[in-house]
Amino acid sequence: MGILDSFGALASSIIAAVVMLVFAILSFFVTIFIVQAGAGLAGYSPSGDFVALSAAILSAGAIAAGASPMTGLTDNV
Repeated sequence: MGILDSFGALASSIIAAVVMLVFAILSFFVTIFIVQAGAGLAGYSPSGDFVALSAAILSAGAIAAGASPMTGLTDNV
């Protein structure tokens, strides 16, 4: 049964990777909307490439922060 368990683990890893990719794309689209709305409220009209760049930087930072363990916040007593 070890081979079947390995295929199950592989399938679950692939499904998890696809779900994480979908969530990353969705968060990028939401961040684009937020950046455009924020620029509009501030009275700016940036071009699409600057909006996409800033949304990519913000999304990458959020994904990296969510993936990192919060070991610095624990009390090591």
